[in-house]
Amino acid sequence: MVERKLISGNYAIAEAAIRAGCRFFAGYPITPSSEIAERMAELLPKYDGIFIQMEDEIASMGAVIGASLTGAKALTATSGPGFSLKQENLGFAIMGEIPVVVVNVQRGGPSTGLPTFPGQQDLMQTRWGRHGDQELIVFTPDSVQEAYELTIRSFNLAEKYRTPVVLLGDEVVSQMKEQIEIPEEVEIIDREFPTVAPEEYYPFDGSKGLVPPLAPYGKGYRFHITGLTHDKTGFPTSDPKIVRKQLERKLNKIRKNRDDIVEVEEFLLDNAEYAIFALGSVARAAKQAVIDLREERIPIGLLRPITLWPFCDKEVTNLAKKVKNIFVVEMNYGQIVGEVERFAKRYTDVDWFGRADGRLIPPREIKSFIKEKIQ
Repeated sequence: MVERKLISGNYAIAEAAIRAGCRFFAGYPITPSSEIAERMAELLPKYDGIFIQMEDEIASMGAVIGASLTGAKALTATSGPGFSLKQENLGFAIMGEIPVVVVNVQRGGPSTGLPTFPGQQDLMQTRWGRHGDQELIVFTPDSVQEAYELTIRSFNLAEKYRTPVVLLGDEVVSQMKEQIEIPEEVEIIDREFPTVAPEEYYPFDGSKGLVPPLAPYGKGYRFHITGLTHDKTGFPTSDPKIVRKQLERKLNKIRKNRDDIVEVEEFLLDNAEYAIFALGSVARAAKQAVIDLREERIPIGLLRPITLWPFCDKEVTNLAKKVKNIFVVEMNYGQIVGEVERFAKRYTDVDWFGRADGRLIPPREIKSFIKEKIQ
């Protein structure tokens, strides 16, 4: 039986986190994500979970890392300025292969920027906000329904691939209310625990697969976690053979499972001669623009990345081979257009349209831009 509920995006994220098995939240209030913390503070005690309001975003990220290492599914939520503060500890979680979920509800920037207005200015920060070679899974919902579903998927893939996952929303999707359907059953994935004796356990031993089992602290498995390059025991090493082997395993556990991770929506692309590439709340406006342009007999469709990173390179390449032009629309001054051009430019034209003034891009502006380009 399906339950229907009228709910905001932020509340949907909180309730989906509980459904996914999250039992620990640490965060610091910041608009437009504060309702996630508010709802988690209400829900977690009912499920024997723990809610902590930390002194800042740096400490919040450290707390969820520590909770995850004890075996808990852990969540933190923030917006742009707080996400900037989380970068160092997020890099530590990537190096330590620690499964956590980080929600970033985007707002305008840089710095304090536009606290209660929408933006999409963190797209490249989620990919390259930390130093060093790395892969990171990032999902971006365009509706409250998808915010619910992708929260569960974020926890599942964090556990499956032993990695941090970012749910990258925006102010519109998080603050709006929509009716969603909550299924009676959902797939829940838990991390793999070691089956060997504690004295035989190595936390970074990739000899049997790209994702080693992760033992919880406090259960008899004594091991080391560090941000330094390390060997299979977790203790630091600078041996180039070991460093290369460990780094390539961390990269390949995402890259070699790309098809399991990457998800897109294709809207009216079967016979399209033109295409829009947009994500999040902008994709909602773009979808209406597609419908309106179709009524004017302009054969256009929409490619929407649900997984932002890893990037949907195959899908963009295949689309570029079929259409005359791809129009990239985003609420910033040109972040994701470079990725689209990287894979599409050799096959078709790519044009960009966007802005970052705290206001949504309405369908009429997208329509006008496209008609001006093609007529």
